[in-house]
Amino acid sequence: MSTDSQIVTRFAPSPTGRLHLGHAYSALFAAEACEPGGRFLLRIEDIDIGRCRPEFEDGIYEDLDWLGLGWEVPVRRQSDHMADYGAALERLEDEGLLFPCFCTRKDLQRQAAESASAPHGPDGALYPGSCRALAAAEVADRKAAGDAFALRLDMTAAAHRTGPLTFRDRARGESAVDPAGCGDVVLARKDVATSYHLAVTLDDAAQGVTLVTRGEDLLHATHVHRILQALLELPAPEYHHHGLLRAPSGKRFAKRDKAETIQALREAGRSPDDVRAMASIEG
Repeated sequence: MSTDSQIVTRFAPSPTGRLHLGHAYSALFAAEACEPGGRFLLRIEDIDIGRCRPEFEDGIYEDLDWLGLGWEVPVRRQSDHMADYGAALERLEDEGLLFPCFCTRKDLQRQAAESASAPHGPDGALYPGSCRALAAAEVADRKAAGDAFALRLDMTAAAHRTGPLTFRDRARGESAVDPAGCGDVVLARKDVATSYHLAVTLDDAAQGVTLVTRGEDLLHATHVHRILQALLELPAPEYHHHGLLRAPSGKRFAKRDKAETIQALREAGRSPDDVRAMASIEG
């Protein structure tokens, strides 16, 4: 456990491909943020069993070690903690905060196209609430028929339960949580028994993370995570959403950009210092 003055950060990649320069930036940023005297943790976010591969997990350890980063062991792997996520889902469901949604992605795309005035969030049109008020009998019949469904958080009920919330970001100061801008987010699906939102919220609390560092593209997710922290009575860490490292073309680095993976750079003769310089942790 950390003391009040000890900073605990984490780097939490998914083993769905080799790490690239953007990952190196995030890992170095997190390691720098916890110094001096803090703790830097590594977490493997492998809940998407359809895309995660053991060889990519091995590659994460290899690349970070080559960069000169050290981390505490054992490493937390999300796939080892599905029971924890299931227990949290059960708690939220028992409190009447979840509802099953039988809409397919095509259903939601069609509904969004049919409603030009549909509210939008950072990821597109927000969920329109199609299944929020389904009768209990219909829900039971569809479940009995084997219809696939996702579990969504009833954001209106959640916001009523928590009241106004804020979170603190080192780069942006104190921000008010905006439940309306989140929509009824998915917390579990048939093929993936938990969501990124639920898993990372529980993981950060379980690992005693005090400072969450991650890209500014995930700033909107923090609103959801702060709500889940309040609902599940978990501590609220501090945040620092950093800028995104980009290629000279201005594009964000992606796992499909094979030439910019740490492995490719190493094989091309780059040194750890070279890659550290390329993945500058300024800003």
